[in-house]
Amino acid sequence: MPTFPRRRKPGTLSAKAAKIPRFRRRPKFDADGMPVRSRGIYLLPNAFTTAALFCGFYAIVMSMNQRFEYAAWAIFIAMILDSLDGRIARLTNTQSEFGAQYDSLSDMVSFGAAPALVIYEWSLRGLGKLGWIAAFVYCAGAALRLARFNTNIEVVDKRFFQGLPSPAAAAMVAGFVLLMDDLLISGFQLPWISFGIALFAGLTMVTNVPYYSFKDVNFRKSVPFIVVFLIALALALVSIDPPKVLMPIFVLYGLSGYAVYLWRLAKGKPVSIVQTDDEPVDASERR
Repeated sequence: MPTFPRRRKPGTLSAKAAKIPRFRRRPKFDADGMPVRSRGIYLLPNAFTTAALFCGFYAIVMSMNQRFEYAAWAIFIAMILDSLDGRIARLTNTQSEFGAQYDSLSDMVSFGAAPALVIYEWSLRGLGKLGWIAAFVYCAGAALRLARFNTNIEVVDKRFFQGLPSPAAAAMVAGFVLLMDDLLISGFQLPWISFGIALFAGLTMVTNVPYYSFKDVNFRKSVPFIVVFLIALALALVSIDPPKVLMPIFVLYGLSGYAVYLWRLAKGKPVSIVQTDDEPVDASERR
């Protein structure tokens, strides 16, 4: 005897339809077909951003109290926290426009105002007007660097940073202070070296020199055993004497952009930082 499907009563749903949330928020897209990020406020990634902001504020307070070692370490801790908030936002799918803007403001304090005040209080105060001018050049360079990143994020090749990233510039300043403090050398003995470092970091942040961003490194791919061994070796070297190891690393990175630029320029192939593919760029991290 043939059977016929029963007619569902009004108001009932099938099993598949019942599994679909009735009021699920559909993703929104802009005029170019790109997904529009939520404007909500999420706790986890913004908690890391707040912690980085606190480290920048703590560095300012410690520099005013002449505790420059603590100030330098606070800047390094802010770097670690700043590198985590965007990744955590992507892993938990909690990117938001609020988080991106909040991250930029936090970076301005931690990697703009804090290093400028630390280097000024530590060494540049003895130079008078030239000292605070050098500190201001660094602070202004960080502000311009962050503003340009926010506006050019969709057109710059994700493999490179346009100019020295503000965390790397802050690491050069903090690393120099930490190294000299470890060697028991007063900052007032090296005012012109501090002057040169502040100007170099500040001006390099607003140049078009490309710096490798490491964003195309795929951590989900399998790597040779030697790579894991080299990472462990690098961590061991840093732990032996952090002040003497960290400073050369960031100095080499600060010079690497100029080296790559001149090398490619000599070969007739200048490095292009303009986005060459159609891959969407995630703006959840501000540098």
